[in-house]
Amino acid sequence: MEIKPLKDKPDFTKDKKIAEKYAKFEKLLNELRGRDIPTTIVADINTEVDLLNAFMGSDKDYKKQLRKSRAAIIKQLEKELKLVPQNYYQSTWMALGMTVFGLPFGTIFGMSLDNMAFLGIGLPIGMAIGIAIGSGMDAKAKEEGRQLAIDA
Repeated sequence: MEIKPLKDKPDFTKDKKIAEKYAKFEKLLNELRGRDIPTTIVADINTEVDLLNAFMGSDKDYKKQLRKSRAAIIKQLEKELKLVPQNYYQSTWMALGMTVFGLPFGTIFGMSLDNMAFLGIGLPIGMAIGIAIGSGMDAKAKEEGRQLAIDA
């Protein structure tokens, strides 16, 4: 089964932001066409493409639908095939690092120095830890051939 093409909508692609999101979506589809993907996932991708091809709403709603469809496809690829875009884990773990590591470190600094103003010191520490973990996972995904040649 083959991935369907995204129909060009000239009235929507006049807007610069919509054109950028459209190009990102098209790049994702082109990248997936070069990979061996199971037919069940191809069918789900084609459903998202059909949804976009049949879209009849406003520019703003089309831009939102492009973003949602792209995110849904990437989420499914990550969940079922472990295929991820470049810097996927880095951006995910940066936020996790700030909350999981940064806030507790900041609380410890604030309580140990008896001044809760030092709570903010933990956030950059957690961010650095998260970026380090995510970068390692991205490197591993690239080494195993599970990384797509698109940006997250």
